[in-house]
Parts: sequence; C-alpha cells; structure tokens
Amino acid sequence: MSTAPTYASGKVTSTGRTSTGKLGWLVLPALVIFLAFAVLPLFGVFALSFTSWDGIGAIDFAGFDSWTTVLTDPGLPHALWVTFLVIVLSWIAQTPLSILLGVFISGSQRYRAVLAVLFFLPLLLSAAAVSIAYKALLDPNFGLGPGLGLDILTQNWLGDGTLAMGVVIFIIAWQWIPFHSLIYQGAIRQIPGSMYEAAQLDGAGRVRQFFSITLPQLKNTMITSSTLMVVGSLTTFDLIFVLTAGGPNDATRVLALDMYLTGFRANLMGPASAIAVILVVVGLVLAQLLQRLGGRERNSQLEGA
Repeated sequence: MSTAPTYASGKVTSTGRTSTGKLGWLVLPALVIFLAFAVLPLFGVFALSFTSWDGIGAIDFAGFDSWTTVLTDPGLPHALWVTFLVIVLSWIAQTPLSILLGVFISGSQRYRAVLAVLFFLPLLLSAAAVSIAYKALLDPNFGLGPGLGLDILTQNWLGDGTLAMGVVIFIIAWQWIPFHSLIYQGAIRQIPGSMYEAAQLDGAGRVRQFFSITLPQLKNTMITSSTLMVVGSLTTFDLIFVLTAGGPNDATRVLALDMYLTGFRANLMGPASAIAVILVVVGLVLAQLLQRLGGRERNSQLEGA
C-alpha cells in the first residue's frame, strides 16, 4: 500500500511542491521593517558613541572619550541601581496581581467581560497624561488629600525619595497590570479542562488547583510576561520625566532619563549614545537570564507542559 510523502517544512500542494517557500515571502516585509527601524539604528547609535556631537554641528570622531566619560561618571552606578530597583519592585507589584486578575477574568460569567473592559481602561491612556493627573491628585496643598480632608493622603509624595519611588511603582503597576493580565488570561484558557476535572475527582480544592495546575502551566507565559516587564521598566522615561524629573535628589533618576538629560539637555550625543548602548546590553543580558530560568522545554500548554 502506497502512502503519500510527508514534509515537515510545509504542506504539499497539488503540484507536489511544498507551500513553505511561498509563505516565507510573507516574512520579508516584517524583516525589512525590523532591519530598517531596529537593527540599523542600533548600529548607528553604537557608532555615534565613539563621536563628539552636540546634535547640531559636525560629527567628529572622539575615540573612547564618550565611553570614558560615561563609565567614570559617579552618577552611572546610582542610575543603574535605581533602574534595577524599578525593575524588581515593578515585577513584584505586577506579577502576582496580573496572574490573579488573569485567572479571574478567564471565567465564563458575563459580568467578568464587563469588568475586563473596565480593567483595561488604564492601558489606553497616555503615560504622560496619567503622570500629570497623578501629580495633581497627589499635590499636598491642592490634591485629593486636602480636598477630602484625609491626612493619610496629604503627604509629600513627590518630595520624599522613598514615597516618590513608591508612587512611580504604583503608577507603573496600575497602568500595565491590565496588559499582562490579558496575556495570562489567554494562557489560562489554553490549559486543558481535563486537568482540573481530574484534580476535582482527587478532592483538590480551588487553591490546590491553582498552585498545582495553574501556576506550573503558566511557567512559559510568566517568562514572557517578565521579559516584557523588564524591557518596559528599562525604557520607562515619560512617566518619570513628567512626574518627578528624576527627583527628589535623583531618587528616581533611571538610566533612560539619564540618557535623555545627557543628550538633549547637555547636548552630549556621544555619551548619551553610550548610555543607550548600555541600556541595550543590560536588556539583552536580563532577557537571556530570564530565558535561562525558563529552561529549554518547548512543549505547549495544551500538551500539559
């Protein structure tokens, strides 16, 4: 009995050829855009870090002067520390709430669909607009606290370093938890229902099912979400720039803000490009570490990985 040949690389057409070659052309537009707007600018920034340029005049080759200026700057370790602090604290604030909210909105009740829409509203707002609104609400003289007569809200929120960092983390979590909840919601709905049915037959309650089935099944999704959180925290600029401008006393001066102030306030494009390269390197290293933590398994959640 003859059998039709199978191909791992694509479907077999009526002419006997695979369709992978035709589908491969669909990748080219995205690849061209990625090269034009991501890879080439990155090489341009790297080359610019070896020059001296004020953003207007001629670009002069300066060797390693820009790198020496950046690496010997005493403010660089502090900016790195603040950046890592924002990454860690925002991850701690976002991940548990995102998972719980994703579990909640993945249910089939009708009212959960309405609540899901309300939960996602912060994601539609501009970070700059959100910062302006919170800055007005937290004003110790004319904000929400004095208006309602609540002493607990009448604090120097943006004038104290610890409180300012707490406000930044709160706003980041408030705006981006809906995005990560959407990711977890989709992942939870892919978990086979038979696993929960078997757990119920074994007498496992909802809490036991959550820790024994849901969380293990969300391992790969958690790595993806955490990677997006890390990259997003590394590039957080507009929120901090509008809210605190890096203050008080550089308590919220992250590396992305330091890059902006160096390049567009001090007109030192060479050192600013060097800081940008450092940001990219840090982001790549952290992303690789997260992928390492996720292991090498590539099974899907539908297969009970």
